[in-house]
Amino acid sequence: MGFVKEFKDFAVKGNAFDLAVGVIIGGAFGKIVSSVVDDLIMPLVGAVIGKPDFSSLYLVLADVNNGVKPGMTLENAKKIDGASIFAYGNFLTVGINFLLLAMVVFVMIRMINKMKKTEAEAPAVAPTADQQLLTEIRDLLKSKNNI
Repeated sequence: MGFVKEFKDFAVKGNAFDLAVGVIIGGAFGKIVSSVVDDLIMPLVGAVIGKPDFSSLYLVLADVNNGVKPGMTLENAKKIDGASIFAYGNFLTVGINFLLLAMVVFVMIRMINKMKKTEAEAPAVAPTADQQLLTEIRDLLKSKNNI
């Protein structure tokens, strides 16, 4: 019975629920960021560079049998015996997606920090008359004890 009670204590703790909520929100946020990158940013990058999907880009390092022809797809080029293919396109796509994701997270955290800063800088509420009186009494008692 100790194992079940221990598991129940663990599962009901706030940290486990916080982690679960974080994972769920993180998954949803990941989908939003993927949509922003795939549907909004990559088409703009593609319009500038000419190709929105870089995953098919490759460089032929060696081709013993001269089987790789210009314009051949990456999948077909990889099937050629004796061809050494440097497939950098997918890495480029993943790298761009990572940088864009990091930028979105940075901007989001920056905005949250600015909101926290403005909340912290809110003007302090003036003390009430009772609080002012208590402060004066405290200061008088301190000054009498120091004499």
